[in-house]
Amino acid sequence: MAKDPADVVQRIQTHPDYQALRRQRNRFGWTLTVLMLVVYYGYIGLIAFDKPFLAQPMGSGVTSIGIPIGLGVIVFTIGITLLYIRRANGAYDRATAKILKEATQ
Repeated sequence: MAKDPADVVQRIQTHPDYQALRRQRNRFGWTLTVLMLVVYYGYIGLIAFDKPFLAQPMGSGVTSIGIPIGLGVIVFTIGITLLYIRRANGAYDRATAKILKEATQ
């Protein structure tokens, strides 16, 4: 078992599975970030440039179409957060534990 923490860190950083995990995690994180930015700024863009569309009433009530779209942005945010948490607590944690075990042997 490696006793020097610097040696363990070096082993982890040079481990091919760790490098693959970093690439995969970064790619997934950036994908979710871009999706969130598109959804959020898309909604803000609608508010800024197409208020009449968002102001359209739904049915005969007083609720406009902008309300469910805004709630959709919130639900989408919660959904992608839960997706990331599920992946991080599942696949990423298992891969990290495997890498750590191999690096400290």
